[in-house]
Amino acid sequence: MQYKLKLYALTSEVIDGEMQFYARARNFYRDVPATEEGMMGGFSELSDIDIESSREFLRKFAGGPGKAGTDFALDCGSGIGRVSKNVLLPVFSNIELVDMMEPFLEEAQNYLEEEGERVETLYCYSLQDFAPPVRKYDVIWIQWVSGYLTDRDLLEFLIRCKNGLKDNGVIILKDNVARQGCILDPTDSSIIRDIHILRNIIEKSGMSILAEERQPGFPELCIPIWMFAIQ
Repeated sequence: MQYKLKLYALTSEVIDGEMQFYARARNFYRDVPATEEGMMGGFSELSDIDIESSREFLRKFAGGPGKAGTDFALDCGSGIGRVSKNVLLPVFSNIELVDMMEPFLEEAQNYLEEEGERVETLYCYSLQDFAPPVRKYDVIWIQWVSGYLTDRDLLEFLIRCKNGLKDNGVIILKDNVARQGCILDPTDSSIIRDIHILRNIIEKSGMSILAEERQPGFPELCIPIWMFAIQ
């Protein structure tokens, strides 16, 4: 089934061919070290601030009456498992990781240390090719990876994630958000959408935004980062 999506000018023009768009990102990540510094793009000093805000945001939607359960979480675009280790494993009994780079997933098994025993599966897939198991997860966490998907692939991935949620399950999407329009980062071949475009794609997935919150504490020079809870 094809989902018709408005073609945002920069998304469609600047990507300049889906195959090249995806290939450039893969080539970029081949040279990224499997370290926390690599996962943070050289901004490792901001990792603690990012983690603390993520934990606080997650608490609002998981672990309590009427909230998502705490049995199973999926970390999408996990890298070596920075979010899994610091945000998800303290809350969930079991987690799974999905990332397109095999070296990152291999390093995750060392990085997560003994907590790695609670990782059920490591999936080596690009998100445009990944379908989460149906009705398996209480929370699906998607951080700093939605910009590597075209509008259509992001929409279709969100729909597959929706099918992967248990009752009361929630998707947390956290990403850079452009102040206006859509920006291409040619370095890593990612697109930064403004909040209106992101809301539009989420709405077309048939889900609703329960809450949205801007990441506090980052330098003003940084591109704004927003967290969305989606159900």
